[in-house]
Amino acid sequence: VSAVIIMATVPLGLACAIFALLLSGTSLNAYSQIGLVLLVGVMAKNGILIVEFANQLRDRGLGVREAIEQASIIRVRPVMMTMICTVLGGLPLVLASGAGAEARVALGWVIVGGLGLATVSTLFLTPVAYLLLGRFVTPKTHEEARLKRELEEAAYTNVEPAE
Repeated sequence: VSAVIIMATVPLGLACAIFALLLSGTSLNAYSQIGLVLLVGVMAKNGILIVEFANQLRDRGLGVREAIEQASIIRVRPVMMTMICTVLGGLPLVLASGAGAEARVALGWVIVGGLGLATVSTLFLTPVAYLLLGRFVTPKTHEEARLKRELEEAAYTNVEPAE
């Protein structure tokens, strides 16, 4: 379920990047597709930061809502730091001029516009998806305790060999 929650942000990120390309009037070319690959990786990383921390909090005994609220609050700083650094790094690509600038501008708009819009929307989408789907998964500590209990029960049962 965690993978589904994390990957739910990817289509939104791609849509934000295409929207940024449409707003800027640039084309979808090979360079902008490279930017889309970068965008998918960064969006997945952001989702992993929030979801895995929420899972760790649930393993400590917190409920689904408390875990995702705390994870979202605590992990907003690394997510925003990554987004701001990547967007600022892509800004020279958007402002490029001269020979070959069209390719760099397309890549820059995917990074700046797509990542900027996608990160803001992901900060809202990931907790909502976790609230909807996270309640169907039991924390790892509960599963480990159940497995240990079953192994102990199996060790104490007398099994007669088959004839």
